[in-house]
Amino acid sequence: MPTLAFQSQRQRALLLQKDTDTLFFDAKYLRMKSLPFLLFLGFSNLLSAQGDDPAIPPPEDSILPEKALFDFIKDGGVMMIPLALMALIGLILILLYMLTIRRGAVVTNRYMNNADSLLRKKDYMGLISYSHRRSEMVARLTTKTLQYLTDNPRASAAEVKEIAESEGSRQSSLMAQRINWLGDIGAIAPMLGLLGTVIGMVQSFTFISQGGSPGNLPMQLANGISQALVTTASGLVIGITAIIFHSYFKGRVNRLLHEFEAAATHLITILTTQMKEVPASPQPPQTTTPAPMPATEMYTAQDVVLPPNS
Repeated sequence: MPTLAFQSQRQRALLLQKDTDTLFFDAKYLRMKSLPFLLFLGFSNLLSAQGDDPAIPPPEDSILPEKALFDFIKDGGVMMIPLALMALIGLILILLYMLTIRRGAVVTNRYMNNADSLLRKKDYMGLISYSHRRSEMVARLTTKTLQYLTDNPRASAAEVKEIAESEGSRQSSLMAQRINWLGDIGAIAPMLGLLGTVIGMVQSFTFISQGGSPGNLPMQLANGISQALVTTASGLVIGITAIIFHSYFKGRVNRLLHEFEAAATHLITILTTQMKEVPASPQPPQTTTPAPMPATEMYTAQDVVLPPNS
């Protein structure tokens, strides 16, 4: 009996020690497993507390200085002066073309109705006077054609048509050449920006070759590269804008020239048709004079009867 009691008591001690080791191992395992989470939670609280604390200012290196537009242009160097002039000229041309390249400057329904009515009445002088008071392109063509016809009344329909076509080509070329200024600005502005880039890079490498101070070398190099990038960006912006508006106005000019050609063809067709319907002027009657009689003796000696002697 004492032996059995001792064995049971020993077994209970072993079981109790085993349970104690198991609990200690589980607590240690839980602490090791939750350690990263506790570290992350503490670090997050620290960051939030630092961000909410107004007494801790942000680092000065993270604050980028704000530049005005004038300072940005000034950083571009001397090449920004011609680029600014080209931008101003391009803006003026765009506004001018918006106001002048329109249908009212080429042909209007009012003028076409009045011109058609005067032509059918053959009131050429009245149409010339009316066209002088108008500013449409088709009015200038009509004035030129009718002035030639009135100055040369014996001109043929083919000659009048040739004069009208010549004047129409001149008016069309004048309108088409006006928008070429925007195309020139679109081609020249990027080249000026590239020239500014080259100048900025040359200045940077010149400073390096002259042995500038090592402390100021990065700043000088960054200044030259900044000038190069500013002029390039400015030239591209001006050039792209000018090319976009040049394409827009080119399409508008082509559309207006088609309307101008149709209106001019209508008026010239009426005029040449009237010239072909005019009958030829009658020739004056030719009077024929009788041919002179030959100088022969009208009477012979036998035809003369002398009276008898009384």
